[in-house]
Amino acid sequence: MSDRPALEPPPVAFVDEEGRTIRIERSEGDRDALVTMYEDFAPEDRAQGLPPVGRERIEKWLETIEEGIHVVAWHDDQAVGHAALLAGEDDHELMIFVHQDYQLAGIGSRLIRALLGAGRRDGAENVWLCVRPSNAIAISLYRSVGFEAVGSGETELEMSLSFDDEGSDGQSWA
Repeated sequence: MSDRPALEPPPVAFVDEEGRTIRIERSEGDRDALVTMYEDFAPEDRAQGLPPVGRERIEKWLETIEEGIHVVAWHDDQAVGHAALLAGEDDHELMIFVHQDYQLAGIGSRLIRALLGAGRRDGAENVWLCVRPSNAIAISLYRSVGFEAVGSGETELEMSLSFDDEGSDGQSWA
Protein backbone atom coordinates (compact mmCIF):
# COMPACT_ATOMS: atom_id res chain seq x y z
CA MET A 1 0.00 0.00 0.00
CA SER A 2 1.29 3.43 -0.95
CA ASP A 3 1.75 6.39 1.37
CA ARG A 4 1.65 8.76 -1.59
CA PRO A 5 -1.19 11.28 -1.27
CA ALA A 6 -4.35 10.47 -3.16
CA LEU A 7 -4.70 12.29 -6.44
CA GLU A 8 -8.17 13.78 -6.64
CA PRO A 9 -9.28 14.75 -10.14
CA PRO A 10 -11.68 17.69 -10.04
CA PRO A 11 -14.27 18.58 -9.01
CA VAL A 12 -13.06 18.76 -5.42
CA ALA A 13 -14.56 20.74 -2.54
CA PHE A 14 -13.03 21.22 0.90
CA VAL A 15 -12.69 23.66 3.78
CA ASP A 16 -9.22 25.22 3.92
CA GLU A 17 -7.22 25.84 7.09
CA GLU A 18 -8.79 29.30 7.42
CA GLY A 19 -12.33 27.87 7.38
CA ARG A 20 -13.14 28.96 3.79
CA THR A 21 -15.02 26.64 1.45
CA ILE A 22 -12.87 26.07 -1.64
CA ARG A 23 -13.86 24.36 -4.90
CA ILE A 24 -11.38 23.05 -7.44
CA GLU A 25 -12.69 22.59 -10.96
CA ARG A 26 -11.36 22.06 -14.46
CA SER A 27 -10.93 25.45 -16.08
CA GLU A 28 -13.57 26.28 -18.65
CA GLY A 29 -14.02 29.87 -19.78
CA ASP A 30 -12.46 31.27 -16.61
CA ARG A 31 -10.11 33.75 -18.29
CA ASP A 32 -11.65 36.92 -16.82
CA ALA A 33 -11.53 35.53 -13.27
CA LEU A 34 -7.92 34.41 -13.77
CA VAL A 35 -6.90 37.79 -15.19
CA THR A 36 -8.44 39.45 -12.12
CA MET A 37 -6.55 37.09 -9.78
CA TYR A 38 -3.24 37.62 -11.58
CA GLU A 39 -3.67 41.42 -11.72
CA ASP A 40 -3.79 41.38 -7.91
CA PHE A 41 -0.80 39.03 -7.56
CA ALA A 42 1.89 40.31 -5.16
CA PRO A 43 5.22 41.18 -6.81
CA GLU A 44 7.20 39.11 -4.29
CA ASP A 45 5.18 36.00 -5.24
CA ARG A 46 6.14 36.22 -8.91
CA ALA A 47 8.83 33.80 -10.08
CA GLN A 48 10.72 33.61 -13.35
CA GLY A 49 8.68 36.56 -14.62
CA LEU A 50 5.36 34.82 -13.99
CA PRO A 51 2.66 35.72 -13.78
CA PRO A 52 3.32 38.73 -15.98
CA VAL A 53 2.34 42.23 -14.88
CA GLY A 54 -0.51 44.20 -16.50
CA ARG A 55 -3.84 43.10 -17.91
CA GLU A 56 -2.73 42.96 -21.55
CA ARG A 57 0.37 40.86 -20.77
CA ILE A 58 -1.62 38.55 -18.49
CA GLU A 59 -4.25 38.00 -21.20
CA LYS A 60 -1.54 37.24 -23.80
CA TRP A 61 0.19 34.85 -21.41
CA LEU A 62 -3.05 33.01 -20.64
CA GLU A 63 -3.66 32.72 -24.38
CA THR A 64 -0.21 31.15 -24.94
CA ILE A 65 -0.78 28.52 -22.24
CA GLU A 66 -4.38 27.80 -23.23
CA GLU A 67 -3.55 24.33 -24.55
CA GLY A 68 -3.07 22.11 -21.55
CA ILE A 69 -4.82 20.77 -18.51
CA HIS A 70 -5.95 23.59 -16.20
CA VAL A 71 -7.62 23.57 -12.80
CA VAL A 72 -8.83 26.58 -10.82
CA ALA A 73 -9.41 26.95 -7.08
CA TRP A 74 -12.47 29.05 -6.27
CA HIS A 75 -13.60 30.79 -3.10
CA ASP A 76 -17.19 31.78 -3.80
CA ASP A 77 -16.98 33.34 -7.29
CA GLN A 78 -13.34 34.44 -6.99
CA ALA A 79 -10.44 32.51 -8.56
CA VAL A 80 -7.82 32.08 -5.81
CA GLY A 81 -5.52 29.50 -7.38
CA HIS A 82 -4.60 28.20 -10.82
CA ALA A 83 -2.50 25.22 -11.87
CA ALA A 84 -1.77 23.73 -15.26
CA LEU A 85 0.07 20.95 -17.02
CA LEU A 86 1.46 22.28 -20.28
CA ALA A 87 2.16 19.57 -22.84
CA GLY A 88 5.64 19.26 -24.28
CA GLU A 89 6.99 16.71 -26.73
CA ASP A 90 7.45 13.91 -24.19
CA ASP A 91 6.28 15.40 -20.92
CA HIS A 92 4.22 18.09 -19.21
CA GLU A 93 5.46 21.19 -17.42
CA LEU A 94 3.64 22.01 -14.19
CA MET A 95 2.82 25.54 -13.11
CA ILE A 96 0.91 26.51 -9.99
CA PHE A 97 -0.06 29.85 -8.47
CA VAL A 98 -2.05 30.56 -5.32
CA HIS A 99 -3.12 34.15 -4.56
CA GLN A 100 -1.18 35.55 -1.61
CA ASP A 101 -4.33 35.95 0.51
CA TYR A 102 -4.93 32.19 0.24
CA GLN A 103 -1.42 30.80 0.69
CA LEU A 104 -0.44 28.50 3.57
CA ALA A 105 -4.03 27.30 3.99
CA GLY A 106 -3.74 23.90 2.25
CA ILE A 107 -5.06 25.13 -1.10
CA GLY A 108 -1.80 24.59 -3.00
CA SER A 109 -1.61 20.99 -1.81
CA ARG A 110 -5.17 20.21 -2.87
CA LEU A 111 -4.75 22.14 -6.13
CA ILE A 112 -1.64 20.21 -7.18
CA ARG A 113 -3.23 16.86 -6.27
CA ALA A 114 -6.33 17.75 -8.32
CA LEU A 115 -4.18 18.82 -11.27
CA LEU A 116 -2.03 15.68 -11.15
CA GLY A 117 -5.17 13.56 -10.82
CA ALA A 118 -6.65 15.20 -13.91
CA GLY A 119 -3.35 14.85 -15.75
CA ARG A 120 -2.96 11.20 -14.91
CA ARG A 121 -6.57 10.53 -15.92
CA ASP A 122 -5.92 12.34 -19.22
CA GLY A 123 -2.81 10.26 -19.96
CA ALA A 124 0.08 12.41 -18.72
CA GLU A 125 3.04 10.21 -17.81
CA ASN A 126 5.93 12.54 -16.99
CA VAL A 127 5.72 15.95 -15.32
CA TRP A 128 8.49 18.43 -14.58
CA LEU A 129 8.84 21.88 -13.06
CA CYS A 130 11.44 24.44 -12.05
CA VAL A 131 11.44 26.21 -8.70
CA ARG A 132 13.75 28.65 -6.94
CA PRO A 133 16.02 26.67 -4.57
CA SER A 134 15.17 29.20 -1.84
CA ASN A 135 11.43 28.38 -2.06
CA ALA A 136 11.40 25.73 0.66
CA ILE A 137 7.61 25.73 1.02
CA ALA A 138 7.07 24.95 -2.68
CA ILE A 139 9.83 22.31 -2.73
CA SER A 140 8.25 20.60 0.27
CA LEU A 141 4.87 20.64 -1.48
CA TYR A 142 6.32 19.14 -4.66
CA ARG A 143 8.18 16.42 -2.75
CA SER A 144 5.00 15.58 -0.82
CA VAL A 145 3.28 14.55 -4.06
CA GLY A 146 6.24 12.58 -5.41
CA PHE A 147 8.47 15.04 -7.28
CA GLU A 148 12.20 14.42 -7.07
CA ALA A 149 15.07 16.79 -7.80
CA VAL A 150 16.75 15.98 -11.10
CA GLY A 151 18.99 18.99 -11.59
CA SER A 152 19.89 22.23 -9.95
CA GLY A 153 21.55 25.49 -10.68
CA GLU A 154 22.12 28.71 -8.85
CA THR A 155 18.70 30.13 -9.71
CA GLU A 156 16.46 27.10 -10.18
CA LEU A 157 15.91 23.52 -9.13
CA GLU A 158 14.39 21.15 -11.68
CA MET A 159 12.10 18.46 -10.33
CA SER A 160 10.24 15.65 -12.05
CA LEU A 161 7.60 13.04 -11.42
CA SER A 162 6.71 9.97 -13.46
CA PHE A 163 3.46 8.12 -12.97
CA ASP A 164 5.08 4.98 -14.44
CA ASP A 165 8.04 4.75 -12.06
CA GLU A 166 8.48 4.07 -8.40
CA GLY A 167 9.82 7.00 -6.47
CA SER A 168 13.06 6.88 -4.52
CA ASP A 169 10.90 5.79 -1.58
CA GLY A 170 9.95 2.61 -3.50
CA GLN A 171 6.29 3.59 -3.79
CA SER A 172 4.41 3.57 -7.05
CA TRP A 173 1.28 5.36 -8.26
CA ALA A 174 -0.54 2.15 -9.13
